[in-house]
Amino acid sequence: MKPRTKYQKQVVTSNKGLRPIKGAQMQWAFRECLDHYAFQLKHGQTTCMDCGHTWTTDEDADKCVCPKCKAKLEVQRTKRQKAMSSTYFSVLSERKGLQLMRAFQMKAYYRKGLQLMRAFQMKAYYRKGQKADIYCWEVARYWMNEKGKVEVMARKRTMGIYMDTFCYDSDIELRKDNTTYQHIASFPVCPDMKVIPQIWRNGFDGAFHGIEPLTLFKAMLTDHRIETMMKQCRYGHVRHFIDHPRHLETCWNAYKIANRNHYLITDIGKWADYICMLVEMGKDIRSPHYICPDNLEAEHDRISEKIRAKKEKERTEEEIHKALKNEDKFKEMKSRFFGLMFTDGNIVVRMLESVREHVLEGKAMHHCVGSGTNYSLNPDCIIFSARIAEQRVETVEFSLEQMKVVQCHGLQNKDTEHHADIINLVNSNARLIEQRMVATT
Repeated sequence: MKPRTKYQKQVVTSNKGLRPIKGAQMQWAFRECLDHYAFQLKHGQTTCMDCGHTWTTDEDADKCVCPKCKAKLEVQRTKRQKAMSSTYFSVLSERKGLQLMRAFQMKAYYRKGLQLMRAFQMKAYYRKGQKADIYCWEVARYWMNEKGKVEVMARKRTMGIYMDTFCYDSDIELRKDNTTYQHIASFPVCPDMKVIPQIWRNGFDGAFHGIEPLTLFKAMLTDHRIETMMKQCRYGHVRHFIDHPRHLETCWNAYKIANRNHYLITDIGKWADYICMLVEMGKDIRSPHYICPDNLEAEHDRISEKIRAKKEKERTEEEIHKALKNEDKFKEMKSRFFGLMFTDGNIVVRMLESVREHVLEGKAMHHCVGSGTNYSLNPDCIIFSARIAEQRVETVEFSLEQMKVVQCHGLQNKDTEHHADIINLVNSNARLIEQRMVATT
């Protein structure tokens, strides 16, 4: 891709004459980023694939330490003569006032009797009895200026089922950024790094605190709010707000007020979620009374329950509004049974006489009697609500074809202690229902 903007031309110019990374940086990547193995035979002969040292041990452990090079090794009991490990790592440096992140691929091949191959891909070839040789292959370079603007120079990607398939003989050129290069740049960063002064000025302390370096640097250079939190050493808050930018936009003013009131936010995720819920409920998030609760967890649960109830009410009203379209059809079909009510002195069973009542019954009892039109517009059944002292107990479905109760359930479709009495009460009054049917035929 040809450089078109002034910044792209600056990047291409700065890219020329870039030196290889240091040997110490390669050694760090080899030691910290790759897996390290010890091949062990049945009789206990163990070979360190890092330095080639061989020793005999009676220990039956999954891990060991090489007596010679002190490398921590993963023991593999095998007769195999080769293995391969691969990863990526990054090196931070500065060049001509620009922040530079260089991403490298590293591979370690464990083989016996294979000569080292010289290439710019980072590889470590191992064979028994010899020390490993290390090489690296650079994949991408991220350039960032003091305003947080980013350009990427990288090798060309090839078609394939894997995301990190690169053309080995392609040049590192200016290219469009994509998820592959971004993913590679998220791997571990060598601690031997150089950072431009503007990043140090904005609160960087040499650690990334669980945030991808490019993401952190860009946020620090482009967002004064992130810079403020970094200088206050609130790294957990920075991490949360970078991951949830919507929370930052909604909560920033409240966050500043909480700081001025010396309010300690111990759980930033829950606090930000709580502030967003206050906004949804129309509360004043400039008031310390709301944004600095003594018990955040209790207040979070309370406002969450209020929102849940509010949404449930809105859904109920919407269902009722839709159901009212069938009200005339329901009355035409079931009006002859209106007024039916039975009681034994304790239990009162009465018919649901509107589509709205069906919906409310279903919502109150947490079952499906109010959903859709299966019950209210079913010509073969009528629905009763059994109550004691105006409290719903069970919902009854009476079949007009069989002339008996076919379903009777309480809250969440569970039977209550009055289950049998309710069924007997309705079935014993089936003749009253039959009379209504005969009178209208």
